[in-house]
Amino acid sequence: MMLKNKISQHLSIAFCIVLIITSCANKRNKTKRNLLQVTVHEPVERDWKAIKKEGILRIITRYSSNTYFLHQGREYGFEYEMLKHFADKHNLALEVVVMNSDDNPYDLLNSGTGDIIAANYAITDVRKEIVDFTEPYNFVSQLFVFSKSLNPTPQSLQEIDSRNIPITVRANSSYYHRLLALNKEGYSFNINLVPNNNHTEALLIDVSQEKIMATIADDNIFRVVDNYMNNLKKGPVIHQKDKIAWAVRKNASDLKKMLNDFITQQFRIEDGRVKRSAFLNILRNRYFNRGKRMAQYYYPGNITAFSGVISPFDEIFKQIGDSLGIDWLMLAAIAAQESQFNPNATGWANAIGLMQVMPLTASVDSSALFNPKTNIRQAARILNYHLKRLQYIPESEQWPFVLAAYNIGQGHLADARRLAIDFNQNPNEWENVADAFLRLMNRKYFKNARYGFCRGVITVKYVREIMNRYENYKTILKLASASRLES
Repeated sequence: MMLKNKISQHLSIAFCIVLIITSCANKRNKTKRNLLQVTVHEPVERDWKAIKKEGILRIITRYSSNTYFLHQGREYGFEYEMLKHFADKHNLALEVVVMNSDDNPYDLLNSGTGDIIAANYAITDVRKEIVDFTEPYNFVSQLFVFSKSLNPTPQSLQEIDSRNIPITVRANSSYYHRLLALNKEGYSFNINLVPNNNHTEALLIDVSQEKIMATIADDNIFRVVDNYMNNLKKGPVIHQKDKIAWAVRKNASDLKKMLNDFITQQFRIEDGRVKRSAFLNILRNRYFNRGKRMAQYYYPGNITAFSGVISPFDEIFKQIGDSLGIDWLMLAAIAAQESQFNPNATGWANAIGLMQVMPLTASVDSSALFNPKTNIRQAARILNYHLKRLQYIPESEQWPFVLAAYNIGQGHLADARRLAIDFNQNPNEWENVADAFLRLMNRKYFKNARYGFCRGVITVKYVREIMNRYENYKTILKLASASRLES
């Protein structure tokens, strides 16, 4: 009996120890989550199979010169081009989710709004509690950056500490976590925390304009900004060889594997030396290693200031859009898709100009369609016609239908809607009609369709990409407006 009691006591003690350890671990994890201000703790179930089935890969990124930005209406950025290459290899449409000022990237990822965080993120223990990381595709060093007006420029960590220089960083950045670690080692850096929407490049601009005295940046980002900004001074390095990688959901192991396969083709370590593919070297030269002229081309001053310029034809889009009650950003998104803002573009089916208007559908001579204003007006007239025909569809669903009609014609759109009805689906919901478009590539279905076979996958991709670009344009203008209010 006594033996039984002793065993019971030992088991009770062991159980209590386990509870204490588990409780401490949970508290540590909760503290780390709080550092990143995470609210979505359980990731959605969406891995490679679901992404392939839908045909869309969504990346979460910031609007900056080394991640994603617009130049003359076209999309650029190191992270964007890397993942565009990956998406193209796997026949996926790439959608960009531009983080807004109040967005948390980890919540966007785990809620399924995006599939990958691609924003020059270093792998840290705090972040690894929330997300998983791919293999690294770059190594960077963290360094202090000062305003040139700060004289003399500090040469050591001890000097920065003793002069009590305010160091401005984001609350959820790897820089902040590094400063905390250094403070634990005996330093007492004066840390000035700012909201997470203040990305590294924006803080460097603030330093150059003497709004703040110091910040921390990765050396590759500093090189980019130093090409087009004056008044920056490089300071001591505080951490070397941070691993830069993409973040994915913890339950997206297949997506992680596919990305790792791609990364190891572009970046690997052999005999202690970094080996990069020709493609990766081209991107590095384009965004990080070229001189001032190249930096200004890829990140011109008007974009730096978030002026909100989408394309060279914004004023025409606004004027014509206002006259017909069409959002000018939608006109711009269509032009980007159709011609990449080339007014002299001609398509394989004789479509002409910015909006690739078909001469048969225009009310002017075909030669006049090379005039940007005429071309946009003709396209807007056609779009307005489709909008009026489809006005019985809920407003939130109208534009995908209008875009599909603009791309492939009303006949094929009608076939897809009839097929949706055959499957007992609502023909006024785009998701159902998009599925029907894909079915119309199958002889089993198109043989009975009034207008026969159609390349439905092209139309579905066309609609997705324009709608995504339209949402990004709205986000960029919102950022521009916020930037102007702050300045």
